[in-house]
Amino acid sequence: MTFDGIIGNESVVTALKEMAASGRIPHAMMLYENDGGGAMPLVLAFLDAVYGHDRKVARLIHPDIHYVYPVARGTRVDEKQENLRASLFLDYWRELMVENPYATETEVSAAFGIEGKQAIINNAEAREILETIYLSSVEGGYKTVVVYLPEKMNASAANRLLKAIEEPPEKTLFLMITHAPEKVIQTITSRCQAFRVFPLDRTGIVSVLTGRFGASEEDAVQAAAVSGGSIGTALRFLKDQETWREGARIFERILEAMTAGDLLGALSCADVLSESGSREKQKAFCTFAGDCLRKLFLQQQGLSSLAAFSPEEKAFYNRIAPRCKNQFPRTALALMDRAAMLLDRNVNPKIVFTDVIGRMYLMI
Repeated sequence: MTFDGIIGNESVVTALKEMAASGRIPHAMMLYENDGGGAMPLVLAFLDAVYGHDRKVARLIHPDIHYVYPVARGTRVDEKQENLRASLFLDYWRELMVENPYATETEVSAAFGIEGKQAIINNAEAREILETIYLSSVEGGYKTVVVYLPEKMNASAANRLLKAIEEPPEKTLFLMITHAPEKVIQTITSRCQAFRVFPLDRTGIVSVLTGRFGASEEDAVQAAAVSGGSIGTALRFLKDQETWREGARIFERILEAMTAGDLLGALSCADVLSESGSREKQKAFCTFAGDCLRKLFLQQQGLSSLAAFSPEEKAFYNRIAPRCKNQFPRTALALMDRAAMLLDRNVNPKIVFTDVIGRMYLMI
């Protein structure tokens, strides 16, 4: 991955290019992206420039670049929790990121065999990082630690690393990719130069899907419409369109029941969602429902051209929009965001979905 292959986020690309060219590189940087939004390709392109276009960077095998990410016991690595480290999952990480550096959290969990598990970056990982960065670099240049999702670093590990991030050894870089910067320990955030990796517009998504991943124009346009600006989400749609269709069917059932005054019918969907599998899938439904609510809002405002409805969706939103109060999409979107947050905190999914559907029913 090089900067020439990056589409969008021109200001971030320009800043990273200038840093790599000048050698004036902050010792710690944090890139904030939406899940699957393209921060990893930016990091790989930056490292490609820093390490002189070494092909080992693109293959994730450079000996002076170390990758850290949340892990848990699962079907592929069965180690004691206190001994779990990213290095035990490195082959799975490399395989996934070489194939698709836009992979979402759900895809990372699936690659590691830890779907439904609460993954963290623990003390054992922090010890290994410290042991690594205080050794001389293998090839005489920079030593780099790429931390994916530092918000999942436990407090003990974060505090152990804090001094090294604040005053690292010479020619040591920390590059962090976060989806929730507000959850990263503040003392670490304050020591990083921050970059916002913005979601791409639909044209950019279509360009990446057709140019890099070989999708057809028709499929790429449809995937871009449901992506929310995330290439990773668009790719997941292309891989498993039936999952998205099932999410759409559930969302439509909920709203049809609500607008018909059928609370029990709407609540029956809470049972379906709570039994749908892992928390990652349940959080993904919240994200998908949020996108559907945005489409509902655009339909109500007479801006359906901006929503890029599929033919099946258009009929549904034409029918349902007049039956919903104008303020409903915005208030329901806030409820879906809250539901995703509660799921992330391991609240019982049946309670979460029953609560959110009940509240939406009162607002519609």
